[in-house]
Amino acid sequence: MTTTPEALAAEPVEDGAAVSVHGDHPAPHAGGHATTTGVSNEKLAMWAFLGSECLLFGALISTYFLYRGRSVVGPTPKQVYDIPYTSISSFVLLMSSLTMVLALAAIQRGDQRRLRLWLTATALLGTVFIGGQVYEFTSFIHEGLTIKTNLFGSSFFVLTGFHGVHVTVGIIMLLSLVMMSSRGKIPQAKAEVIEIAGLYWHFVDIVWIVIFTVVYLIPSPKPHVPVPPSLIR
Repeated sequence: MTTTPEALAAEPVEDGAAVSVHGDHPAPHAGGHATTTGVSNEKLAMWAFLGSECLLFGALISTYFLYRGRSVVGPTPKQVYDIPYTSISSFVLLMSSLTMVLALAAIQRGDQRRLRLWLTATALLGTVFIGGQVYEFTSFIHEGLTIKTNLFGSSFFVLTGFHGVHVTVGIIMLLSLVMMSSRGKIPQAKAEVIEIAGLYWHFVDIVWIVIFTVVYLIPSPKPHVPVPPSLIR
């Protein structure tokens, strides 16, 4: 017996099984936005955005490398850095990646209460980090280091401040997701929304690991002070 496309279309289909009459490949699921890569358009867009951010942070970090050790006036990094304090602040931010993973696991189980709990915890940890950064900036300014003081101050405040802006945007995003969850707008079927937010948050954390290593842990060379021509014999 020959089955025509019309007959196929008339036959009942079980839930979740979509049949295409134009080929052997199943049609995309009604609740998703699948692409030929198997990744949704939203996730592809986030990966593309993060790729552009890698280039941007790479340029800022390269600029810091280029200018470090070239300031002829102080304060210098050694005079203002408080490595133990910044290490604790960095640990707090890295711990927020764990709570973000727990939030994703909660929505994948359909546990809305724990989803909001872990999203809020992630936002709070990020807020603690930003508060620590503001305190650090304030102490540097009191010690005479501003964005206009020297090349070190300019490159430092631009690089770390730009990262702080990204963390702040992430905090706002997380709090928005908490509100959406409380209104029932993030069901288990939309767990990818949390996953995409998690990609951004993990990226921010990884970038900070690089910045912390480059800026705080790698010693800066001694500044080169040019010798006036009148002293050269």
